[in-house]
Amino acid sequence: MRSAMAMGLFLLCGGIPMAMADGEPDPTTLYELSTEGSTQKVKAGEQGTAVLLIRAKPGAHVSDETPLKLDASGEGVKVTKKTFTYADSVTRASAGMRRYPDPMFHIPFVAAAPGKGKVDLKLTFFICTDKLCARQQRTLQVPVQVE
Repeated sequence: MRSAMAMGLFLLCGGIPMAMADGEPDPTTLYELSTEGSTQKVKAGEQGTAVLLIRAKPGAHVSDETPLKLDASGEGVKVTKKTFTYADSVTRASAGMRRYPDPMFHIPFVAAAPGKGKVDLKLTFFICTDKLCARQQRTLQVPVQVE
């Protein structure tokens, strides 16, 4: 009885099974993540930038009305800003542009000593269609060679 009530509450509150109802696609297929444009090589003591783009596929968008959080940390590099939200996106909606531009983030870092480094990114956001909004959590690494 208790598990049936818990399952009902889970579905009522927008649980994951609801996202798959009515033939909706797997939410992870509605977007792509790209780090293209990130600094790959940098000299010790100089600044680089890790880039993260969330590219929604046709019929989907990244919600600007739900929480989006990007946490950044580094190994062999020092991330100068550690937490980002939707408001930190370098892409913005404007006249003549679609309502939900694909969010892009520039994560600055400073290279430490020569060797291999990386920027670790932990991302939480909602991908939406006309019928669903599904919370997504992803982690990525951007490798950096410090010379």
